[in-house]
Amino acid sequence: MIDRPLFLAVTALIVIGMVFSYSLSAYTVLLFNTQPYHFFIRQFIAGMAGIVIMWFLARQDPDKIVIPAGFTLLMLSMLLMVALPFLPEQLAKEVGGAKRWIRLGPISLAPVEFFKIGFVFFLAWSFSRKVLPLHAEREKEHRYTLKEELKMLLPYIIFFVVIMFIIAIFQNDLGQVVVLAATLLVMMIFAGSSLKFFAFSILMALVAIAGFIATSPHRIERFKGWWFMLQNLLAKLFPQWAAKVPKVDLAEEPYQISNSLHAIHHGGLFGTGLGNGVLKLGFLSEVHTDFVMAGMAEEIGVAGVSMVVALMIFVIFRLLKIAGRSEKSVYYLYCVGLAMVIGVAFLINALGISGVIPLKGIAVPFLSYGGSQILALSIGMGLALSMSKKAKL
Repeated sequence: MIDRPLFLAVTALIVIGMVFSYSLSAYTVLLFNTQPYHFFIRQFIAGMAGIVIMWFLARQDPDKIVIPAGFTLLMLSMLLMVALPFLPEQLAKEVGGAKRWIRLGPISLAPVEFFKIGFVFFLAWSFSRKVLPLHAEREKEHRYTLKEELKMLLPYIIFFVVIMFIIAIFQNDLGQVVVLAATLLVMMIFAGSSLKFFAFSILMALVAIAGFIATSPHRIERFKGWWFMLQNLLAKLFPQWAAKVPKVDLAEEPYQISNSLHAIHHGGLFGTGLGNGVLKLGFLSEVHTDFVMAGMAEEIGVAGVSMVVALMIFVIFRLLKIAGRSEKSVYYLYCVGLAMVIGVAFLINALGISGVIPLKGIAVPFLSYGGSQILALSIGMGLALSMSKKAKL
């Protein structure tokens, strides 16, 4: 039987995203001189299409549809990501120094969003055929050494490094790399890797991220902005310690984080009311995308956002529940990976808008404006829902 609570929870999140795509885009509509319902209509079409696709896939036999759908997503999205830098401006307009979207008339697609689902499927399919059986067989004799694990998982690491360079360098999108890296590491653990290998992988990932930051002036300024905000907070809590730490020189003030925190504070417990937010009026640029949680916090308050967070946690819990009850290891690993993609993206965004970590430009799953992430996640959820029919009761 299809996991209806999971389907309803995802549908609710998509509908909430539709509502706030209208409420929070008031200033953006005026700035770009578009129709009042421009962003709402686009989000509504993408959301409704996503719900229909999700339900259609949920009704299919996973044994017949998961592998073809997974490989199709993986191969097509990879080809499009590789081709993006070489496409003409009419098909892929450069924004922020990188080409991330393919434009076909009024439709824009971000291949990386679909690649994340294909990437999770590929890892689940490959780990279930190679890594899990080897770990189970070797467990009877003795555990793998770190060198043996590195040798066994080296093809996956090389594959990820190639993808990391495509996304982080050609598309200038380090946030997506972090999401994929975290997903890969967790799926390795669930596939049987040791905690020693996990710790080693974390260390290597941190070194790689530091390298990407150090070689990009834009990322350095973003990191400085985060450190500036952190220093201001610590100066209030520990003035004697903060006075000894030299201040960083910023090219521009980190106004986005500052206004995000103002929006959260202004909303209070119950918010200013739907549509009554102030910080969305030019203080937070395009708040309906990366800063949607801050805009929601101002209008529906901590209480409203807490309910949305509870819905997100419920979705992740149901995915892990399907994973735990799946008899096929590929289904088990796929649902774990999809839960990680959703959970890590949500966590990075929440910590970023609250100033705890530097901003990464990661969309909130199902809530941020953008048809690509909704359609991609709907396909991913549809496959997971089809797997739920095979899960043990």
